[in-house]
Amino acid sequence: MDAQSRGRADEIDPADQWVLNPQTGNYELRLDQSAPQSIPSARGSGRSSTRAGAAGGRSAAPRNPASGNGARRGAAATTTEVPEQRRRRTGDASGGRAAQAQAGRRKRKQGKSRKKKVLLWTGGTLALVMVGTATAGYLYYEHLNSNITSVPDDGAGTGGFSKDRAINILVIGTDKRTGDGNEGYGDRNSAGHADTTVLLHVSKDRTNATALSIPRDLITDIPDCPTTQEDGSTKTIPGSPNTRFNVSLGQSGRTPSCTMRTVTELTGIKPDHFMVADFNAVKTLTSAVGGVPICLAKDIKDPDSKLDLPAGEHEIEGEEALAFVRTRHAVGFGGDLDRIKLQQQFLSALMRKLKSNDTLTSPTKLVKLAEAGTKALTVDSQINDIMKLRDLGLELGKFDMKNLTFATVPVRDNPAEKVKATVVLDESKAESLFAMVREDVSLTEVEQKKQQAKDKQNALLEGPRAEASDVRVDVFNGGGPQGAAGKTLEWLQNTEGVLKSSNEGNAPADVTRTTLEYAPNQADQARALADLMGLPAAAMKPGTQDAEGLTAMTLTLGPDFKGAGVPITGPAKVPDDIQKVEADKKVCAG
Repeated sequence: MDAQSRGRADEIDPADQWVLNPQTGNYELRLDQSAPQSIPSARGSGRSSTRAGAAGGRSAAPRNPASGNGARRGAAATTTEVPEQRRRRTGDASGGRAAQAQAGRRKRKQGKSRKKKVLLWTGGTLALVMVGTATAGYLYYEHLNSNITSVPDDGAGTGGFSKDRAINILVIGTDKRTGDGNEGYGDRNSAGHADTTVLLHVSKDRTNATALSIPRDLITDIPDCPTTQEDGSTKTIPGSPNTRFNVSLGQSGRTPSCTMRTVTELTGIKPDHFMVADFNAVKTLTSAVGGVPICLAKDIKDPDSKLDLPAGEHEIEGEEALAFVRTRHAVGFGGDLDRIKLQQQFLSALMRKLKSNDTLTSPTKLVKLAEAGTKALTVDSQINDIMKLRDLGLELGKFDMKNLTFATVPVRDNPAEKVKATVVLDESKAESLFAMVREDVSLTEVEQKKQQAKDKQNALLEGPRAEASDVRVDVFNGGGPQGAAGKTLEWLQNTEGVLKSSNEGNAPADVTRTTLEYAPNQADQARALADLMGLPAAAMKPGTQDAEGLTAMTLTLGPDFKGAGVPITGPAKVPDDIQKVEADKKVCAG
């Protein structure tokens, strides 16, 4: 923006108002980047208040110091007096000695008054700048909030993400034809489907993330879905067994909350939130970051998606980016699974661009992203506020890209079809993959220190085991199924011979997962109980002091407890032949 355009209030670029604070690493709203970042001078403050008015949607203060009351006073206070001005003030224009002597006698007093005026008006202008800054920030906050479209989650989610546990976000790409320029894509009268669905899991410690792609043509069961109607009433949309996954959205009046319920039924993972993106989201978000780099192993020319690109590296945005994520006939076998692989590579490149310094240090791009993101996405009502979205974004942005893996839910051709059009779950591989996500196990190697900590935890299961008859344990229910402690006690005593056990009822506080607390001299008992119950190493909580006498260990059953005799342990390694894309690796599609 040139100097001339900066003088016009209607041409203020919002991006110019945000600057990077090198001490905190955060962007802060500064309406005058030319002034010092601490206390501005009267001149700098005046300019800042001018820009604050523009940014806040008010009439900008005149740039001519003579045309504004505050500006006139500020100018008077900071201008050095000349003798002619002093003589006019004292009423003596002749310049005689008496007048000069009188002016000389008053010189020290006038200097003190001038100093007070400078402090007074500088402070007043600073206050005006602060109010103007707050007003501009508030109005921009309200502007972004007004961009957000939200719909109820109808109780299908967890109620909201938390900083002290893993986060699961359901990202749904719909093929609903909305927005300018999208009428030519397929059936413009369709209510849309869950065309592209990704369940993003970010680990509790924020070191890694897994993105599960769910094929749209997967045959599954869609459950009954209580759904909020436009008039505020609730209607239960009947479930649909043995049908395509993609009809969990849009069809029969289903909303994203129904897709959430379907994912929970399918994976055993309950999402915290959902985000729905339409065609415009791909176009606007890729343009906001200045294009997404992709690589093609061969030429792609697909008349259906309108993509026409030669082999090699490209930077795509807008319509071309949309064509890329929609193409499937020109890659692989031309099916949806090949398109998923292409989309995973695209999303990996987009996320690398989002987390790059080129984006994070550009106020212009960040403002464009804020505008594009709030306009293009539909979110659940739990995060329909820009500050909540910011907090969520901060949590999602903590993991390292090298520890983000895209994986496709394992499927196989539908055996009931002669002409293969749909797929069914490959249950043995799928359940192992789902268990890893539920147990918060990374699909990629995490940082070395984290791996060392896991190795140390796993070592707790190595060593001698006590006899079942020597195991002493108190059983508490800390969030497991109702009656879990009693049923577990009965199973331990009657089936496994752990007779020195007792049911202690509900725990003092719920836990997030099953735990076994024990003293160092009870380690052999702990290993024996872990073997019997199928406890993972993560459940082992050794103390630092030996137990005295007949003290019992403490077993607290958490939400991950499925029943007495049902192992809690999840797989430590992703099954073979799972389709994966590691986000930090650049791959040429084709």
